[in-house]
Amino acid sequence: MAAALELISQHRCFGGWQRYYRHESAEIGLPMRFSVYVPPQAEQGPVPVLVYLAGLTCTEETFMIKAGAQRLAAELGVMLVAPDTSPRGANVPGEDESWDLGTGAGFYVDATTPAWLAHYRMYSYVTQELHGIVTGGALPGDASRTGIFGHSMGGHGALVLALRNPGKFRSVSAFAPIAAPSQCPWGKKAFGAYLGADVDDWAAYDASALMRQARRPFPGGILIDQGESDQFLAEQLYPEVFEAACAAADQPLTLRRHGGYDHGYYFISTFIEDHIRFHVERLGKPAA
Repeated sequence: MAAALELISQHRCFGGWQRYYRHESAEIGLPMRFSVYVPPQAEQGPVPVLVYLAGLTCTEETFMIKAGAQRLAAELGVMLVAPDTSPRGANVPGEDESWDLGTGAGFYVDATTPAWLAHYRMYSYVTQELHGIVTGGALPGDASRTGIFGHSMGGHGALVLALRNPGKFRSVSAFAPIAAPSQCPWGKKAFGAYLGADVDDWAAYDASALMRQARRPFPGGILIDQGESDQFLAEQLYPEVFEAACAAADQPLTLRRHGGYDHGYYFISTFIEDHIRFHVERLGKPAA
């Protein structure tokens, strides 16, 4: 039985509701927070869902405050869902010592190393528990019309969760994703801590590695936007590695590179409308 949702706050927004919730998470073993934008169309029945995964240091509030997505979500009748980026208060030694590991940096994996495995289970939290909450009756999401997208660490998460659960997530896109985490400093640090020293174990959470093992998993295409003035592009993101993996897998990919744009939410807010429309076109009408 799903844990009860505690409504922290709600705000009328474009005819719908921006809401923030807390609940006791069975997967995480701690309280978790998430945000939801419920469009006005939800008053007539279930609506399609877009799950947004945020990046390092962010919370469940970041996307809802900074992306400017609610206006179009209200127009198109889409529910937006954004979880927190990690457990909070797990009391793992070192979890608050650096900004790219531990608190705010769950990397959307299920940890397997002894220090982290009890609570750092963001993969299962998003794919199982949170998905069940927003589409299982507690909230008016349509389980048959669910897409996923994200930014940076969350772009990595969106690609991985979609590739591993194509029946659950019918569409996927990303902003400046960490596209080959096994090869970059952020990913090596996080995967080494959460998954252990055996790099073969990292492939299950590496979008480029997963794509190399696939065959056209999303025939409707994948959309990625990348700023060419992104300060993390060369060292951390590696979109060209994912692009090559998609070519090998015969996976349609639209990888748009934008001159002058950096890694932040001014970039995301510029192209958020394209992403929402991309998902709505692929999620289509309710199942008969």
